[in-house]
Amino acid sequence: MFRRLAGVLAAFVLALLAVPLLASPAAAEGEDVHGRLRNGDAAVADVRIYVTDPAGNQVGEARSDGEGNWAVPLPGPGEYTVTLDTETLPEDVALRNPDNTSITRSIVGGQEAPQLFPLGEGRAVAKSDTIRWVQLTAEGLRFGLILALAAVGLSLIYGTTGLVNFSHGELVTLGAMVAYWFNVELGIQLLLAGALTVLVCGVAGGAQDALFWGQLRKRKTGLLAMMIVSIGLALLVRYVYQYLFGGGFSSYDDYRTQPAREPLNLGFALAPRDYWSMGIAAVALILVLWALMGTRLGKATRAVSDNPSLAAASGIDVDRVIRIVWAVGAAMAALAGILLGLAQQVNFALGFNILLLMFAAVTLGGLGSATGAVLGSLIIGLFIQLSTIWVSPELKNVGALGVLIVILLVRPQGILGRRERIG
Repeated sequence: MFRRLAGVLAAFVLALLAVPLLASPAAAEGEDVHGRLRNGDAAVADVRIYVTDPAGNQVGEARSDGEGNWAVPLPGPGEYTVTLDTETLPEDVALRNPDNTSITRSIVGGQEAPQLFPLGEGRAVAKSDTIRWVQLTAEGLRFGLILALAAVGLSLIYGTTGLVNFSHGELVTLGAMVAYWFNVELGIQLLLAGALTVLVCGVAGGAQDALFWGQLRKRKTGLLAMMIVSIGLALLVRYVYQYLFGGGFSSYDDYRTQPAREPLNLGFALAPRDYWSMGIAAVALILVLWALMGTRLGKATRAVSDNPSLAAASGIDVDRVIRIVWAVGAAMAALAGILLGLAQQVNFALGFNILLLMFAAVTLGGLGSATGAVLGSLIIGLFIQLSTIWVSPELKNVGALGVLIVILLVRPQGILGRRERIG
């Protein structure tokens, strides 16, 4: 299973690295949303389309021309709701689905986003649906790979210590904030700032175990008590972040606005930073999975995860292995935070907002299984994005957690987990 997954990820990385070179650059200098209204083979003219921001303020509108074409320029990247004014439709023309008068879209920098409203039984219906499915699948893979970075660290820590660490989300936030400090405050280019951040957060993760969690283990503190401690620690650290960073959203100085590129007319468009983020995440995951399966340290980690007492009796330094796991887990969480901050902006609650999704991915894939965490994250990422076809974007995370419950009723140990890990 590991070799197959590593091979798929490796091929995926090569494809991602080639995408910015193969993709055709977007011609527009800014963002817009556009489409074409057709009823069967006939163009539908003079129909009003307007766009609003999340606060409900109208940011632009347009009327379809004689060919049914319309376009609304946008003030910048963000989330917008595109609405078709049904009162301006001809009397003999109606939406195929009357409930789809308004559609919410997430627009990246430089993207010219197609949005077709299906009328009657026209051929535009299939095209519109296909475009949306492909775009959401690409976005789901991007989010799933970033989520996997954080989830693998959480899974490794649980596997070696048994700790359900509710403060793991704050390690994700720490990565985003440290990278922001290096990049914006110190003026270090983001690639170098990211590498320094991963190193710093890895050292911080090892130090956290040595000075805090390791001491609790020496005192024979129970896992339930340690879980409660992690909840308190998460609350404390999160509001320290808010005090230091503020409650707003901030962007890195580099790669803030990039034109979206559509590779080989495949039907989706992402900014080059998104393709590179996916490639970086996939490379990091391959390296960690390879290290777990093909190195002495990885074999020792799996031995500690299976039976710490037996591992210690066979000469393995259990505390050293756990400390390294904490360092690697914190470094991967930091990398996830950097990539998430690049995609969504940096905020004091960045990691907390995906904490439940991390737990969902780890539980779905199999508790303590790094490969399962990757698989679970990809499933969660895809489901979250694709579910917006049927539900409001505000409810997409709820749907993912609902599917998790259903799956675990059928297979409590998760997809790749073992029954002895449960209970």
